[in-house]
Amino acid sequence: MNFEEVLQEVGGFSRFQFLVLHLISFSRLVIPLHFLLHNFISAVPPHRCALPHLENYGAQADEETLELSIPRNPSGALSSCTAFFAPYGNVSNSSAVALPCQNGWVYERSKFLSTTVTEWDLVCDNMKFNQSLATFFFVGVTLGGVLFGNLSDKFGRKPMLLVSFVLGGIMGTLAAFSVSYTMFAVTRTLCGVALTGITITTISLSIEWADIKHRTFTGIIVSLVWSVGNMLLALLAYFIRDWRHLMLVVTSPFLPALIIWWWIPESARWLLVNGKVEAAQKFLSQCAKMNGKFNQTTVLETETLKKIAAAGASSTSHCTYLDLVKTTKLRKITACCGIFWFAVAFTYYGISFKITGFGLNMYLTHFTYAAIEVPAKVLTYFTLDRVGRRNVQAWSLIITGIFIGINTVIPTDYGLVRTLVAVTGKGFSESAFTTAFLYTTELFPTVLRQCGLGYTSFVGRIGSSLAPLIMLLEDVWEFTPPLIFATVAILGGCVVFLLSETLNTRLPESIQDVEEERFVWACVSGCLEMFATWFVWPHLTFQFFCSSRNKRTPENQLENIEMN
Repeated sequence: MNFEEVLQEVGGFSRFQFLVLHLISFSRLVIPLHFLLHNFISAVPPHRCALPHLENYGAQADEETLELSIPRNPSGALSSCTAFFAPYGNVSNSSAVALPCQNGWVYERSKFLSTTVTEWDLVCDNMKFNQSLATFFFVGVTLGGVLFGNLSDKFGRKPMLLVSFVLGGIMGTLAAFSVSYTMFAVTRTLCGVALTGITITTISLSIEWADIKHRTFTGIIVSLVWSVGNMLLALLAYFIRDWRHLMLVVTSPFLPALIIWWWIPESARWLLVNGKVEAAQKFLSQCAKMNGKFNQTTVLETETLKKIAAAGASSTSHCTYLDLVKTTKLRKITACCGIFWFAVAFTYYGISFKITGFGLNMYLTHFTYAAIEVPAKVLTYFTLDRVGRRNVQAWSLIITGIFIGINTVIPTDYGLVRTLVAVTGKGFSESAFTTAFLYTTELFPTVLRQCGLGYTSFVGRIGSSLAPLIMLLEDVWEFTPPLIFATVAILGGCVVFLLSETLNTRLPESIQDVEEERFVWACVSGCLEMFATWFVWPHLTFQFFCSSRNKRTPENQLENIEMN
């Protein structure tokens, strides 16, 4: 008997799992509120050099008055970073020269009352420090993946979730009261560490409590919280224009999340694999009682659970990140997952941070980007169980890259068309992100699942950290960033074909479970299917052949285990 059979006996996917899913979903609401917060709290409002002789005009001085003191750019607009200065203070003097701002800046306050940019003058030569704030945050997210991935496999999902909630609440509050740029950068980095802990522990908890038939549904519901949170962020940012107040508001969900934590159960799957039979028995009994199965099953007997625990005990000792490259199949999974996770995060945030330049205001663009994710995820749900995880993961990335490339060649005058193409590409990038969490969770075994998610999160967040910096390459050539994003997405999608399909397979518990599938055939069939797909000849027939040969059903896996 394995854990999947135990889960079916205590209810499979019923009231208990729905309760867990709702609790986890609400706990995850804080994640999207912080991940794209940089778009609003670090927005750059219109600005010009502060000029003492025009201080009574404020930022609204008319253009004719300003052009006497401020030069024009090659585009014809008044410069934001230079002004005329004369040796004797007479700007009309013929000896006046254009120099960088000497007295600070004046900011237009109609859209934003304050941002981190206006707080610490992160414009002109200091613009790089503003973009770096997003990178600092994702550096924290990157470190959090490594830290919490290992700790969650060692100490459990629930304890690390509590640590994440506490750390995130404290750091988010301190960030709102930052008195310097350095303090804000440090607290935002540590907040990113905490948010990754929430991300990877909650996704594991939700998937590990779901049976085989409902893993796709669980993954999509958990992912939809991200879209709801992003739409909520656009609304909050629209009504709260002060960055400190907005920071406090988006941090406030940590408090109810801490209260909800008490009702979130530990993963019984993880408890059994780690030999904690009594604790697993307690949570499984709660599950059976709530699902009305307590008096209809005998799998909760201590001896039965001990046998299941003993079966996985030999493979659980001292599992670390090094075990991700311990065997041939794990090395392939680790390498390929790292590549496509980098591509997923790199392109997703490359699109998400570009919320200006489409003819819509930034709040509407952000809301539209978030809203398009909902139908994209619904479509992903119906697609995942029909064409499989691998095909959805691969093609969503490839199509994202294609749309980014298409948008590059559309003239800027066609703002509406560019917006539609960008929004469609955003939908496919979200589909890739949604599938990535589910697919990765199913590829790695229980004993290494959090390490696997921690590692992929680490690599993915490197992509997230680089995305805002790549945007700076627009100053070199305006097409450089989109071409880079498009190329990475397409190449990352092609790599996915080297992985095996996980549709309708039970979650692997140990490293041995992962190694049972033949490496050579999985790799060759993936390459051949990619070749057949690109050249479109009888693709459907070939795909069915590859899928049927590559697919592992729970029954077949049990037979293989018994034979071994």
